[in-house]
Amino acid sequence: MRIILEVVDIFFFVFHVSLILFNLFGWTSKRLRGWNLVTLSITAFSWFILGFFYGFGYCFLTDWHWQVRDELGYVPASDSYIHFLLTTLLPLSISEQIVDWLTLILFVLAFLMSIITNLREKNHKADIHP
Repeated sequence: MRIILEVVDIFFFVFHVSLILFNLFGWTSKRLRGWNLVTLSITAFSWFILGFFYGFGYCFLTDWHWQVRDELGYVPASDSYIHFLLTTLLPLSISEQIVDWLTLILFVLAFLMSIITNLREKNHKADIHP
């Protein structure tokens, strides 16, 4: 059972980091813009709507990953998943509060860029095909 949990732990690391990078930069790919807006919207729903009930910034993926790591006996050194990633994967010593603010700022910027690029593309298609 432990080996399965270790594999799931690695899966969550890879999947979550990939999703974070896709959320931040997926809007730059014309082909992936629609999906980027979907994943950003799901993230916003989790952080703000589910977060109303579970605490601002709640992420169901983080919750599931923490459950796996708890079963493995790992105690998170941080309440923030991004802070956890940065301090686990990189030799950084940075305040959790600063990471939370940067995360929010970068998320809002990525969401705005995704909305803008998706609307421009939609308007451009409407101009070509009236």
